Amino acid sequence: MGGFDTVEILIGFIGIIMVIFAFVAVTLKNVTGAVITSGAVGLMASLVFLLLDSPDVAMTEATIGSGLTTVIFLYAIKKTSKEKLKDD
Repeated sequence: MGGFDTVEILIGFIGIIMVIFAFVAVTLKNVTGAVITSGAVGLMASLVFLLLDSPDVAMTEATIGSGLTTVIFLYAIKKTSKEKLKDD
């Protein structure tokens, strides 16, 4: 009767880390930190896809879900922060 495989344990561990990162991202008051933490959730998701033998989805999640989305959000935060400072 099968126990847990090493990959299944690793996926469960990464899933727990993802939930912790997501909770931290939602509760942070610092917007930049929340965006970076949410990017870490996407990076963990790409590791799960890699462990599930889906490297194409893992690479897409890492580049688009974690990388590009985080950069776009950080750029938007930077632009809106400048606009807010100009209004004051």
